[in-house]
Amino acid sequence: MDFLKLIKMTTGAMLGVLLIVITLFMAVLLIDEAPQWLGFSSTYENRIWSLPDIETNLPEGQKGKQVKFGFLLATESPKWMGPQVINKDERLYAGNNLTCQNCHLEAGTKPGSGSWVGVTNRFPQFRGRENKIGTIEERINGCMERSMNGEALPEDSEQMQALVAYMEWLSEDVPADTVDWYKGFVSIKIPTVKADTIFGKQVYINECQVCHGEDGQGTKLTDERKGYQYPPLWGDDSFNHGAGMHRVLTAAQFIKANMPHLIATKENPKLTDEEAFHVAAYINSFDRPLKPEADKDFPDLKLKPVSTSYGPWDDSFSAEQHQFGPFPPIIQYYDSVYQIKKTK
Repeated sequence: MDFLKLIKMTTGAMLGVLLIVITLFMAVLLIDEAPQWLGFSSTYENRIWSLPDIETNLPEGQKGKQVKFGFLLATESPKWMGPQVINKDERLYAGNNLTCQNCHLEAGTKPGSGSWVGVTNRFPQFRGRENKIGTIEERINGCMERSMNGEALPEDSEQMQALVAYMEWLSEDVPADTVDWYKGFVSIKIPTVKADTIFGKQVYINECQVCHGEDGQGTKLTDERKGYQYPPLWGDDSFNHGAGMHRVLTAAQFIKANMPHLIATKENPKLTDEEAFHVAAYINSFDRPLKPEADKDFPDLKLKPVSTSYGPWDDSFSAEQHQFGPFPPIIQYYDSVYQIKKTK
């Protein structure tokens, strides 16, 4: 009898422990921050928060219409604010047929591609290119004048207000570490050598040409008014030389996390750091539009990224080295002379 009692007591205790474990496991799945001592990650994949759906989660009324228009501006830019607009006197701002999502992939929602998730919560912020605290509107116009090779949107324009509304909608109630996952680009280990455009060309042929074409001029959508499925990477309809993507190190970071399209992701890149570096140099070795008055960028020249291809610079390195490297000597110079640690 005593033996049977012992079995019952042991079974009851084991069930109690099992119930506690199950309860803790469910709690981990539901809470915002997973305790590290339980061995669970708090990456964006297992968070309660998820991307809002443009078709089902829009705000009601005018605000919802504004957010939806911002989405259309991001995904069909030439049709609504570029060369394909019907009323060019009122809406022609972009100077090429790129869409915002040709760089900010999946309508600004893909991690590692300069995602807009949480972006409005980071402004106002200091930017070295202007050497001042800037607004989200000024940041958008930086893209309009460089990546879109056009002109600034008036801050009271329907396009500007819609783009900001869309970004704000993507930034609502996003947990802090989820924002960290989405924002910016990935890091790369900067090679110690000059970029090799011959090797970069081979990477381009193997990995990029199928979408962007042998001539780098991209693939247009069936409805050409909406822009490109795969954008041109150089030439008249591409970003101008003042765009961040014209910097080899910035382009390499973007390429590593996102290319080839629909294959590479931030957590599972396909290209190595070296491949991304060399193919970025190959892409940026071709002619493209020139940004007017680019020499006025970075009033404090010490803040200029090391792979900015156009001068002036606050150092004696050549224009060729600033464009193609090797970059570690330039990085070391700013660290030793100005105690500024640069990563691109």
